[in-house]
Parts: sequence; structure tokens; C-alpha cells
Amino acid sequence: MDESSPFDAIREFEFDGTSYKMADLTVLEEEGLCELDQLPVSIRVLLESVLRNADGETITAEDVRNAASWEPDVPDVELPFTPSRVVLQDLTGVPAVVDLAALRSAVDRKGADPTIVEPDVPCDLVIDHSVQVDYFGSEEAYEKNVELEYQRNGERYRSLKWAQQAFDDFRVVPPGTGIVHQVNLEYLGQ
Repeated sequence: MDESSPFDAIREFEFDGTSYKMADLTVLEEEGLCELDQLPVSIRVLLESVLRNADGETITAEDVRNAASWEPDVPDVELPFTPSRVVLQDLTGVPAVVDLAALRSAVDRKGADPTIVEPDVPCDLVIDHSVQVDYFGSEEAYEKNVELEYQRNGERYRSLKWAQQAFDDFRVVPPGTGIVHQVNLEYLGQ
């Protein structure tokens, strides 16, 4: 068995002239490792991620077996999860930016290149909980409230602008664009 493609479950296909790869979970069912219709959707998503990212070292065939044999009452088994991207809203994303900046600062103090600190996967930060309603009942209310948000939190937005320019895989969606769930589905999801 090829450890980088356990159970030979990675399928390649072409659509409209573009080649794609997919992790075929039915192969695991055929091998007797699971009954797909009995697994919760969230576990199937995790199983697909584990299978797709198996490399024989970080994620092994044993990890695939563990995910496929998930049962609700079995003691916890650690499973590697490799998301393809992360979407954050302001309450969790701003502290993450502070952590990334602190890591870069620490690396710089050690005399190394601080740009080695970079998110492993693309990150989108949607500022969706910050704008307060100070103005209402007029055509200009929206613009005035967003403008006041930038005035009140200028340092925060300068930091976020720095982060967006400093990190290759980090984007910021400004306040007043919409809530994270809607922005993710309409603009960010690929």
C-alpha cells in the first residue's frame, strides 16, 4: 500500500479540461473499515480530510483507520485535521493577528528572518461585530457608523492593515461588509 495514498482511495478525473483529485470514501467502506451512512456528516468531513492529506509521515494509514472506525462511546483518539483555510471573525481573529505579530517579533529578536512566521493555510478575518449603531433613521446612517468605527479603533485597523500586507495568506474583510457566515458563503468560499 502506498502510504501517501492509503487504500488507493485518491481518484483523479477531468472536467472541462481541468484535472481534479478527490478522496473516495466508498473505498474505505468496500475495505470494511466503515459504514458511511452510519457516520455523522462531521466525521465524514474529517475522514475525507485525513484521507486526502495522508502522506505516510504526518498522517498515516493508521490515522485513516482511526477516523473510519469512529464510534461515539469509544475513548478519544487523536486525529490529525488539516483544514484548507480558516475563516475568523473579529473576536477570535484579532487575537490571532496579535499572536502572529508576537511570533514574528520573537523570531526577529533571535536574529532570524521574521517572515518565516506565516499561516500554514489561507486565513480570512471578517470584521463583523464591531460597528455600533450611533446613527439611525437616515440615508447616511450606515456610512456614519462605519466611519465612527474607524475613528474609534484606528490603531486596531492599522494593525490589521499591516497584517494583511505582511502575511501572504491573510486577508481582512472590513467592517460594514456583512456577518462572517454570509460573507464566507457569498464572497470567500472557494
